[in-house]
Amino acid sequence: MKLIATLMVIVGVMLAGCNTVAGVGKDIEKAGGAIQKSTK
Repeated sequence: MKLIATLMVIVGVMLAGCNTVAGVGKDIEKAGGAIQKSTK
């Protein structure tokens, strides 16, 4: 349940914060790091 909530927040931030294709890549990279931290 916690993972689903985390992913929903990350997707929301990505949709709100990325305006360019380069921004999308950076946001995905940050999201991956956040997911890795949340699993430890």
